[in-house]
Amino acid sequence: MSACNSNCSTPYSKKRYITYGILTVISLVLPFIRIGGNHFFLLSFDKKQLHLFFTAFDMQELYLMPFLLIMLFLGIFFMTTLGGRVWCGWTCPQTIFRVIYRDWIETSLLGLRKSVKNKQKESKNSPKKIIAVGIWSIISLIAASNFTWYFIPPEDFFKYMQNPMEHTVLLGVVLGITAFLIYDIILLKEDFCIYVCPYARVQSVMYDEETIAAVYNEKRGGKIYDEHKNLINSKPTGETDECTGCEACVKICPTHIDIRKGMQLECINCLECVDACTKVMGKLGKESLIDWASSTAVEENRKTKFLRFRTIAYGIALVVALIALFMMGATKEHMLLNVNRTTQLYKIKDDGKNVQNAYTFLFQNTDAKDHKYYFEVEHKGLSIKKPSEPFTLKAGAKLKKIVILKADKNLSVHDEKDTILEITIKAFAVDDKEKIVVKRETTFIYPSPYSVKTYLNK
Repeated sequence: MSACNSNCSTPYSKKRYITYGILTVISLVLPFIRIGGNHFFLLSFDKKQLHLFFTAFDMQELYLMPFLLIMLFLGIFFMTTLGGRVWCGWTCPQTIFRVIYRDWIETSLLGLRKSVKNKQKESKNSPKKIIAVGIWSIISLIAASNFTWYFIPPEDFFKYMQNPMEHTVLLGVVLGITAFLIYDIILLKEDFCIYVCPYARVQSVMYDEETIAAVYNEKRGGKIYDEHKNLINSKPTGETDECTGCEACVKICPTHIDIRKGMQLECINCLECVDACTKVMGKLGKESLIDWASSTAVEENRKTKFLRFRTIAYGIALVVALIALFMMGATKEHMLLNVNRTTQLYKIKDDGKNVQNAYTFLFQNTDAKDHKYYFEVEHKGLSIKKPSEPFTLKAGAKLKKIVILKADKNLSVHDEKDTILEITIKAFAVDDKEKIVVKRETTFIYPSPYSVKTYLNK
């Protein structure tokens, strides 16, 4: 049952540090990776684009955002039901930043704490604290910049920062995030996880009897608290109780709880207590009294059931949303086109033989290359009067075109009412008709003989 015993290879703390390192490298490097000029993920308010999996989508194509949000929430539900607050202990930036500041800067580098094994005591007052704050301030500035790179790509960010006073909003955002990180990590600390973080407020309702967490084995260790969470004794008094009362699990807890009290909202599943108990009990030749398992599994002395209705349901829903996201992403349009009629219904020329309708076409090239565009009218009685030739549009550029369609023959079907024709506009890139083509529906209004007579007599 034990997650690790005295002969176990790698403590959870080392595995977490490796995870932190991998995530940090990924978050710092990913914004700089581009394929075809596109980023893995970028929500650019500046260019009004979403980059996803190295494909750029215009804001008009943000039908993908609901799928991303659905996946986000389903992922949270799935992860929490399966592993409780495993996100908090293993991947949350707040936890990573606290480890960097408390364990690395304050303890290992500057010696403001005696040991990382006791997180209950505050770091001692010393002039070195100024150095610690200075180091963390630099790291906070890098972290704040890194965050903005997912909204303003690095190639633009560093160009803007060459003239920061011309980009005061960006500068204010970076400095504001930096200031928050300094306050959060140095002063607010784990109180953010306990009192501020909204995830901590809602995660308990996602738990079930098989959700894994750090669980104290009361059957082996003995009772420390009664059913009302009141302390009975710091050390169990039963003859078979194995807990030594050393409180190593309490001292090392970053959120200052006693895991022996049972399931608690403040536990972030960092598993520091598991490592601490493993080391102590290992010296006695016994397994850890704290397991990473479900409370039910510990009570019944069995393995945790990972495959159950909730996890299977969330997993299936997550896969379906992912498939839908890829399917919708595969339908990306490399050209966007909005077609709007002008306020004038029609123009009549040549004694009623020439009828024209005017439109406003808004083209946008969402491809990474320049293209030459033109369009066709899918109606035998209509032709294009203006523009008469294809036009070039640079990558990412927009262009408004006044388009005039004319009727080549009499299309009226009523004597007194105007005829409304449903037509289809087929727009395409002349140099890539197979890939870049869109169709839009609109109307062409042809006047009745009565309307022609009235128009010409004005």
